[in-house]
Amino acid sequence: MLEKLVGDSGALDKALAGEELSFNEGLELMDYDNLHVLGAAADHVRTKLVGNQVSFTASYYMNYTNVCAASCQMCAFYRKEGDEDAYTLSPEQIVQRVGIAKQMGATEVHIVGGFHPKLPLDYYENMMRVIKKNHPELKIKALTAAEIFFLSKLTKNSTKEILSRLKDAGLDSMPGGGAELFHPEIRAKIARGKCTGQEWLDTIEEAHNLGIKSNVTMLYGHIEKPEHVVDHLIKIRDLQKRTGGFITLIPLKFSLDNTELEQEHLVNNECSSVYDLKITAVSRLMLANVLNNISVYWVAYGKKLAQVALSNGGSDLVGTAFSEEVYRAAGKPTTSSIQELEIMVKEIGREPVQRDTFFNVINKF
Repeated sequence: MLEKLVGDSGALDKALAGEELSFNEGLELMDYDNLHVLGAAADHVRTKLVGNQVSFTASYYMNYTNVCAASCQMCAFYRKEGDEDAYTLSPEQIVQRVGIAKQMGATEVHIVGGFHPKLPLDYYENMMRVIKKNHPELKIKALTAAEIFFLSKLTKNSTKEILSRLKDAGLDSMPGGGAELFHPEIRAKIARGKCTGQEWLDTIEEAHNLGIKSNVTMLYGHIEKPEHVVDHLIKIRDLQKRTGGFITLIPLKFSLDNTELEQEHLVNNECSSVYDLKITAVSRLMLANVLNNISVYWVAYGKKLAQVALSNGGSDLVGTAFSEEVYRAAGKPTTSSIQELEIMVKEIGREPVQRDTFFNVINKF
């Protein structure tokens, strides 16, 4: 039945046949105007890859500093040194927060921050050592490839040296942030002061080669064009073929409030829910042969739209996001519980499972 519906799209025919899609076929999907058919095709592929389960983890988000040398136009979180609400956590505060994370039932600590211009490398090493000393069972998912690249420039160490030292200190995996969109035409307009897209890819490839797996994100819904989205997905796919180090893709919806893009009237409205669902579906179809997991970040979508995205190719809800601050700075509610995520999944007739950082199932409901 589905094959008949997609007869007008060669790209969808190929996707349903399990074939890899080209750049032009990705553009065809981005331009495809029947969202119901596109979503059904993506969901069909999702079912073949992961079945009926929807996964999520109990994750505590810890932002160690909001001081940042970059000034990304799409970010409402960063502050400059000397700003009244700028902060950097002390080792004692880190221990206290991780203790709270454990009490809340978290199995991982998700650690990211700004590009602090004065923190030495041993700040990060000591952070991880103290967490592992007090809570060895917690997984540390910390520091984006963009942060690692910045640390390399700041400390005059190679990215490989920094990654190796952090792994020795307790780093288990890396989050996917800082990827934004890789294409240079768009990156300079949304991520001032960050590494280039290729530098991000090179850094994460080094991490993968050291045995450090990671997530990967894609920031959309601002000033990008379809070709920037497809370019991003193909670069993820190409790297995944070489390393197999990506765990999941998390498409991140741009949140408008309090950002420079809003203040300069470059973006006046957040993108439509239709576009959100198209991004989820196209991501699933473009990456189907290399990556099983497409995560739906309910923090950005809201829980109702997140449920719909799970029927358009999504297979994971990321996690509880205890203490998430980046989207909160842009005006989003950001905390949930395992029980609330379980209910979200059951309401759409899917099977909720709690996972660990590496997508191993640790609890069924």
